[in-house]
Amino acid sequence: MNTLPVKRTFLDAQWRKLVMINYAIDPEILKPYVPFNTELDIWEGTCYVSLIGFMFVDTKMLRLKIPFHINFEEINLRFYVKHKATEGYKRGVVFIKEIVPRPALTLVANLLYNENYETLKTTHSWKEEGDTLSVQYGWKKGEWNTITAVANKKPIDIMPDSEEEFITEHFWGYTKISDTVTSEYEVAHPRWQIYPVISYDVNVDFKKVYGQDFAFLQDEKPVSVYLAEGSEIIVKQGGKIRIKK
Repeated sequence: MNTLPVKRTFLDAQWRKLVMINYAIDPEILKPYVPFNTELDIWEGTCYVSLIGFMFVDTKMLRLKIPFHINFEEINLRFYVKHKATEGYKRGVVFIKEIVPRPALTLVANLLYNENYETLKTTHSWKEEGDTLSVQYGWKKGEWNTITAVANKKPIDIMPDSEEEFITEHFWGYTKISDTVTSEYEVAHPRWQIYPVISYDVNVDFKKVYGQDFAFLQDEKPVSVYLAEGSEIIVKQGGKIRIKK
């Protein structure tokens, strides 16, 4: 009997207090970014792009803690795809850009994995006051950009077959290496809880940070905003999807 190789854990950490701001987008805008052998994942007729800020906490690469790279912010813009494998569809995400404060992270991710990381000054704030929780992430590109969510601090479960489930439960990452090669890796984490959002604020120069294709988000109202608690996560070493010869 043949057995599949066990993929080694590349990174383990916690992702905490995820502000998830979700927009509807014309699929035509995303087509140039879709990796080989994947297709856009649509939920109830809507194509989504999400702006997400969160904290990496207690981060280890190959089981090792690297000084100054243990706790840090990440802000990313991502969309959703699926890949048809022999065992069925794998649902994943593609990153337009990932912003982090440490240049070593950017160097490794861009050179070795062909990701689109950018190193910028970042900040975050978590505040509890009464029954509310306020979470903000900021990054500086020219001026400061910020995203903020204020929520009830009592978390609730994510309902099955909901938009929240669609946004939070894509367990694969896909990266466009070329028109015929895609990088694939798996992200494992338990089902998350979310804090019911009361209000939010988006202060982002989308054109400066993400380019002309996403400048329209400047005036776009989000379809939804979530604040997820997050959890421990594992990123497994990936592989390549390419044309079989």
